[in-house]
Amino acid sequence: MKRRELLLHLLPALGAAGVHAQSPARPQPLHRTIASTGEQIPVLGLGSWITFNVGNDRVARAQCAEVMRHFFDAGGRLIDSSPMYGSSQGVIGEGLQALAAQRRVFSADKVWTSADGAAQIEASRQLWRVPGFDLLQVHNLLAWQEQLPLLQAMKAAGRLRHVGITTSEGRRHGEMEQIMRSQRIDFAQFSYNLLDREAEARLLPLARERGIAVLVNRPFRQGALLRQLQRHPLPAWAGEIGCVSWAQVALKFVISHPAVTCVIPATSDVNHVRENMGAAFGPMPDAALRRRMAAHVQGL
Repeated sequence: MKRRELLLHLLPALGAAGVHAQSPARPQPLHRTIASTGEQIPVLGLGSWITFNVGNDRVARAQCAEVMRHFFDAGGRLIDSSPMYGSSQGVIGEGLQALAAQRRVFSADKVWTSADGAAQIEASRQLWRVPGFDLLQVHNLLAWQEQLPLLQAMKAAGRLRHVGITTSEGRRHGEMEQIMRSQRIDFAQFSYNLLDREAEARLLPLARERGIAVLVNRPFRQGALLRQLQRHPLPAWAGEIGCVSWAQVALKFVISHPAVTCVIPATSDVNHVRENMGAAFGPMPDAALRRRMAAHVQGL
């Protein structure tokens, strides 16, 4: 082949390689390690309580799928749901299928029954349209003496990757602590935010001691915390950690705790999911700034 012909032949490939070489890699959100398996997941997840319970409203379902698309595009992986959350599981499943994201998601669901847990789990899996779950949790510790052994058996058989337990709104911390001390679990999920800090006393230190990953729910108190904070100007120190909103301040406070693995704010608003995901990037507050953040918010 003559030199001119060779250059013409190689030009498209060389051009593509040049564009690729000049394009900077997309920044990745902060990740934390699941101690029991060594897998890393992004610190910002996506909850579905209330926000994805939209029934058969096609417009609302499409909006939820768009939220999921922006969540994945920003580097998110973990989505959390439950049979308790109305139509949320089916909405997630429909969105995952539309986005071809069934193997991209870190699927976190729950068993919430005192009866046939296995049947409920299979029904949930079909709604999610996934081959299996990454994490199943006993929701609000309901019948945990029966359901936790079921989840542990599923994991031992290779049909489940991680096992967990949940509570919310600061309830039943004593019983959760007992289970964390005595049972083989990979995850514990509970509430923690700038105002609800009971978990700092026992649950968060225990999780680090026992190598249990922590999922945090209600980081905004279902929006009540943000409504309170937004009446006040953003403090100057927020810029030191790259925060442009109170939502990012609240999320960075949570995920900067060394025992927290992932926080799962719920939203059905694309702008909010973008804003939330921004908290997984940039500098994180150190221990001194965390104390200052908590004191500032408590004083408002």
